Amino acid sequence: MSVIDTDVSPAHPGATVPRHVNDFAIVAATVNGSGSQTANNVLIRAIFKMGIPVSGKNLFPSNIQGLPTWYTMRISKDGYTARREGTEVLVAFNPRTADEDLAALPEGGLCLYPNDMKFAKPRSDVHLYPLPVKELVKQSGVDVKLRDYIANMVYVGALAELLGIDMQQIHAALERHFRGKRRAIDLNYNVVVAAAEWTRANAPRQDSFGVMPMDRTAGQILIDGNTAAALGALCGGVSVVAWYPITPATSLADALTEYAPVLRADAETGTTTYAIVQAEDELAAAGIIVGAGWAGARAMTSTSGPGLSLMNEFVGLAYFAEVPAVIWDVMRMGPSTGLPTRVSQGDLTNAYFMGHGDTHHVCLLPGTMAECFEFGRIAFDLAERLQTPVLVLSDLDLGMNNWMTGPFEYPDAALDRGKVLTAEQLDQIKGWGRYRDVDGDGIPYRTLPGNPHPRSAYLSRGTGHNEYGVYSERSGDWQQNLDRLTRKHHTARGLVPQPIIELVAGASIGLVGFGSTDGAIREARDVLAAQGVATSYMRVRALPLGEAVRAFLAEHSHVYVVEMNQDGQLHQLIQLHLPEHAGDVRSVRICDGMPLTARFVADGVLTQERA
Repeated sequence: MSVIDTDVSPAHPGATVPRHVNDFAIVAATVNGSGSQTANNVLIRAIFKMGIPVSGKNLFPSNIQGLPTWYTMRISKDGYTARREGTEVLVAFNPRTADEDLAALPEGGLCLYPNDMKFAKPRSDVHLYPLPVKELVKQSGVDVKLRDYIANMVYVGALAELLGIDMQQIHAALERHFRGKRRAIDLNYNVVVAAAEWTRANAPRQDSFGVMPMDRTAGQILIDGNTAAALGALCGGVSVVAWYPITPATSLADALTEYAPVLRADAETGTTTYAIVQAEDELAAAGIIVGAGWAGARAMTSTSGPGLSLMNEFVGLAYFAEVPAVIWDVMRMGPSTGLPTRVSQGDLTNAYFMGHGDTHHVCLLPGTMAECFEFGRIAFDLAERLQTPVLVLSDLDLGMNNWMTGPFEYPDAALDRGKVLTAEQLDQIKGWGRYRDVDGDGIPYRTLPGNPHPRSAYLSRGTGHNEYGVYSERSGDWQQNLDRLTRKHHTARGLVPQPIIELVAGASIGLVGFGSTDGAIREARDVLAAQGVATSYMRVRALPLGEAVRAFLAEHSHVYVVEMNQDGQLHQLIQLHLPEHAGDVRSVRICDGMPLTARFVADGVLTQERA
């Protein structure tokens, strides 16, 4: 995780001002497992530390090594973070995709490539920069075994020279990446310097694209959503984690494993106050957290769509037995195994209705790094207050890519454990029943194992039971339980994070989204406004939907629900729960595995408005 740093690089005296300053995109087309991730992280961090807003999106294959990967860095002086449909600067370091990548480059773009690679269809309308990659790496004294992995540092140095990226910030990024390991830092930086010097001496100058220092990143950090979620969970008191490896959720558990020893050790004794278990499968992981939640621990797992499918039975048990647990679903492309390294928002309805019978779950929908952190924490409060599983739906784009964010807000309030009875309180209560609705909100009172009071014990079961937890097949007991669970779900509407709404006076069009579509929708609103189309915007942050959603729909004649799934799942949920507005709600959806673009959103709205 990045640390907050308010320093930015000074402007370069006498630097030529390019025609496109801090407003273009770079794509590095490389081979998976070739060390390009280090090169790309160094570039994006160096640009970020120059005070320039930048975001990165990694399009990588579902294998360990050898297949094509593309990493796109969007440099935007206006702070836009959504994927661009085109890139102006191409690093073509993968012979298998080089011709296709070059063909996609716009006229006037820049292309850097190894000088021993030949294009089948060279272009004369772009700037070509053949680089002596092998020679530069060899001359820098890199060991033969490491040359293939350090070769990508050649394009770091060449881009630094061509675009004006601060070499001091590149060196600082290497220092951070290799955590002060001098040999690794020097080895990589020597190649960067050699490539920059060669480019300065041999490559023709270009004045089309470049970066110049700004002050737009002061006080910001670069972080991915899985790391933010892990830090939030630790801040929220998680003490049991059970997980099974799955893309794109594994790095969330990895982050918990990295930071828990530092943040969750007993201050006096140094002993650990947590347990992290890599289970044998997702079924076991779900069972572990349900058992831990029943015992009073704050327990969670992280998974993705296929793992979520395997957890259905345990989640249904926790719903009906009313056991708190937290499940992070970092969504990817389905159905089935699908595309493990592509993004989707296709788990919404599965998560909301997860389990057979009439189940309705609380789902949190973070859309920013700050919310990944915040929801990582408050998910436990909600799970314990409502005594139910809470699902947090992130996705691959949010979870695995780097995003800019401000400092996280750490809470000063105590953990909210909900309606937990102590032995002293049980002495004052007559006729306590584990599943009695005393307060009329559908939420019963519970005790935790270890309570010494003789009346604290109760039976937890997924079968039919009365309000005292006693097995029952009476129709009245069953209906009473379901009615109470429905009341509890209605209570949840007022407890979950409310939508963020931005109203524009006089706008008849409203846009609705959730999760990682936020950046594309915000940029699309600017695109539409430039064409005279005013829009309001509501970002849904949780299910169940509350009255704020109903009010937003009532204020706009046309509402477009933007999402990344095939069926328009949020669109369908709105129509289901707010049928009086079903005819006013339209869908703008896509399910191609790629992060959403502003152009797609704007075109989707305009096409339907003009129909």
